[in-house]
Amino acid sequence: MKQIVEARKVKKTYGARGNLFTALDEIDLTVQEGEFVGVMGPSGAGKSTLLNVLATIDEPTSGEITIDGFTILNMNEEQLSNFRRDKLGFIFQDYNLLDTLTVKENILLPLALAKIDVIKLEGRVEAVAEKFGITAILDKYPYQISGGQKQRTAASRAIVTKPSLLLADEPTGALDSKSATDLLESLKELSEQEQATILMVTHDAYAASYCGRVIFIKDGKLFTELVKGKTSRKEFFQKVLDVLSVLGGGTNDTI
Repeated sequence: MKQIVEARKVKKTYGARGNLFTALDEIDLTVQEGEFVGVMGPSGAGKSTLLNVLATIDEPTSGEITIDGFTILNMNEEQLSNFRRDKLGFIFQDYNLLDTLTVKENILLPLALAKIDVIKLEGRVEAVAEKFGITAILDKYPYQISGGQKQRTAASRAIVTKPSLLLADEPTGALDSKSATDLLESLKELSEQEQATILMVTHDAYAASYCGRVIFIKDGKLFTELVKGKTSRKEFFQKVLDVLSVLGGGTNDTI
C-alpha cells in the first residue's frame, strides 16, 4: 500500500533560548493511502501543531516530512502554494465558506483555481455533492442552509480536487449529533470506497470511533495508538474513552 505521510523526528519549539516551549517532541508518524486516522490528546498536547506542520501552515523546527513523495520542507513559498492546491484538502470547524457564492460555486472554487476543464468541473461537483447528500442545495447560499449542510459543503470542496491528503480540524465541533454522524459516515465511506487518506484532529471520542486508527499525543509526544481492526465501532469507542481517561483529556461520551 502506498505511503502518503511520513514524518520523522518532527520537532516544533516556540520562544527564545531559556524560555522554550516544545509543542512537538520528535514525532514519528506514517499514514498509508486510504487510512482514516484520528489524532487525539489533552488540550495543549500538540494536536493542532502537528496538523499545521503537515498542512504546511507552520514549519517544524527540525525533522523531515514527506507527503505523497514530496519533501515539503525544501519547498519555497510558491511551491508550497501549488502543493497545497494540488495535494491537500482542508476541513475546518468554522466551514470557511464564501457567503457571496452559492454552495455549488464554493465547491467549484478550488477546481477553478486549478484551471480544470469546464466539463470535468460539472462532473466532479455533481459526483461529490451526491456523495455528501447536498445535491438539492447546490443553488442555495451559505446563509440559507444549516450548519451540517455547511460542513458537508466544506467537505465537498475539500475533496473535489481528489487531494492526496485530507486534513480535518475538529470538523464536527460545531455540529449537532445527527449532522456530525452524517459527516463522519461520509468521510468513512470516502476512505473505504475511494481510498481517500484522511487525518482528523478531534477531542470527540465519538468522532474518533469512525477512524480506522487513532493516535494519542501527550506533551508533544506520541503516547500510544489504537487500531480498530475488526472490532465494532462501539467497542472501539470504548477503547478510545479508556485511553482518554488515562490521558486526562476531555471527551464526548455520547454514543
